[in-house]
Amino acid sequence: MTIEITNQCVLITGGAGFIGSNFIPYFLENNPEVQVVNLDKLTYAGNLQNLEEIAQNKRYHFVEGDICNRALIEELFEKYQINSVIHFAAESHVDNSIERPDSFIKTNIEGTFVLLEVAKKFWMESPNVPKKSYENARFHHVSTDEVYGSLGSEGFFTEETAYAPNSPYSASKASSDFLVRSYFHTYGLNVVTSNCSNNYGPKQHDEKLIPTIIRKALDGEEIPIYGDGSNVRDWLYVLDHCKGIKLVFTSGKTGDTYAIGGNNEHNNLYIAQKICSLLDKLQPKNSGSYSEQISFVKDRLGHDYRYAIDAGKIEGELKWRADENFESGIEKTIAWYIRKYQTA
Repeated sequence: MTIEITNQCVLITGGAGFIGSNFIPYFLENNPEVQVVNLDKLTYAGNLQNLEEIAQNKRYHFVEGDICNRALIEELFEKYQINSVIHFAAESHVDNSIERPDSFIKTNIEGTFVLLEVAKKFWMESPNVPKKSYENARFHHVSTDEVYGSLGSEGFFTEETAYAPNSPYSASKASSDFLVRSYFHTYGLNVVTSNCSNNYGPKQHDEKLIPTIIRKALDGEEIPIYGDGSNVRDWLYVLDHCKGIKLVFTSGKTGDTYAIGGNNEHNNLYIAQKICSLLDKLQPKNSGSYSEQISFVKDRLGHDYRYAIDAGKIEGELKWRADENFESGIEKTIAWYIRKYQTA
């Protein structure tokens, strides 16, 4: 099914976060008639400075608020005549979910439920909304490969992989995935879901691995790596992910799931060493190498060993391809963070 998004008003949740703040400018630039309403609670992970480039765009509207606030969601649907949702908003830091899982349960599960309920009511039950508006409405749920659990040294996650979440974060995202699925199978809501591998690139919060490595290196501090650094992730450049999200949103099959991965598997120690090596060239120290700052710390509880995605479905059906390999993407990322810290 192809979604015609001309003249649509799309509600984007969590648009001041890392992926959302990369997606919205890309989406507006490539869809000149679309309107975007960005709903973000502006927790510690949301930053409106990430969206300064579009702050004056007349097709962009920012609303500060909580996706768990049903009255607010209903008000936005009515005021802006929302006819699609792209749902990024989530608590996403695994360490925080281990220490404080309650906010993950509330935001990731209850918040997704509220959005689904209001979308169903507005698009399918409201007498004030013409049927043709519902037929072109879509709910795109953006999720993670962490819902699939952990891989051994071989194999890949696909859309058919059984769910086996191992942290409160991944369990809450798995729950939200199942809620979205149920609203398609039970009510016929027009939904799609995408599950991505680890994103990296500009605008990522400092708490995440790659920004932490860069920041600690430049500040002359120890660079902490969990365990022995052998945990493997499949790294996806954020703009490539944004392009995949747009394709799934506009052209994905209703009710289907699409796995989006970068085909860039590296362990955490390699990531740290690679960043240090590039910093040695781009921002050399007075003496020695940044790699001398790498240190090993106690491993995370329940730390999944390996994630890797087979992106064959989105590549075959929607003709998506990642433009960046890890080498090109990480150079762009490091250059962005160097500029950020120099102007801070």
